Amino acid sequence: MTWSIIARDESGAFGVAIATRFFAVGALCPHAESGVGALSTQALVNPFYGKHGLDLLRAGVPAPEVVRNLTAPDEGRDQRQLHVIDVEGRIGQHTGAGCIEWCGAIAGEGFSVAGNMLANAGVIEETARAFRESKKPFAERLIAALEAGEAAGGDKRGKQSAALLVCSTEAYPDLNLRVDDHAEPLAELRRLYDKAHERFVPYLKCGPSRARPFGITDRNVIEQEIARYKKPA
Repeated sequence: MTWSIIARDESGAFGVAIATRFFAVGALCPHAESGVGALSTQALVNPFYGKHGLDLLRAGVPAPEVVRNLTAPDEGRDQRQLHVIDVEGRIGQHTGAGCIEWCGAIAGEGFSVAGNMLANAGVIEETARAFRESKKPFAERLIAALEAGEAAGGDKRGKQSAALLVCSTEAYPDLNLRVDDHAEPLAELRRLYDKAHERFVPYLKCGPSRARPFGITDRNVIEQEIARYKKPA
């Protein structure tokens, strides 16, 4: 009932972008952690794959083995779809035999695209192509990839929700955007992405970080930083 792209940027950032004809896809499906990896659990979602998968990645288990460890004991594995990327860029994928057509997955250098209940195979092929060819910043590449997949047919049942999760250097996400219920979820996701760059993104750059544990607390300085900030092109 979903398709998604998970990726590792050249900078080391991890991201997940996902869309579906189902409510609140961002609540249970995408998972990522800075310096660890990313995954998406789909079809008949098993939410435990998120926590357990990140635990395994944090312990250094390669992505293909993470997939095997999660799916092997799961009696519902034939109804699950899962793909995982680790800190080395290795990919693990699982599409259960009971997933509804069109379903499948492809992988490229530093990314994986997987989907089920799709209009056709071109959905994941176009998602992958758009991600490979885009020269935009990482998060925008992920959104553009989903837009290309939607143009190729998307979820064969229609549209409802989408999400974008990006983690780079901190223990918290750079972006965690959710469109839970919307007639045009990808258009709304892009609007939220643009809106985030007005104040949220520059504000977050002033906040506590690993390099600066207490962040900037002078409100005048924060406002100056927000005023100076320019969205990456």
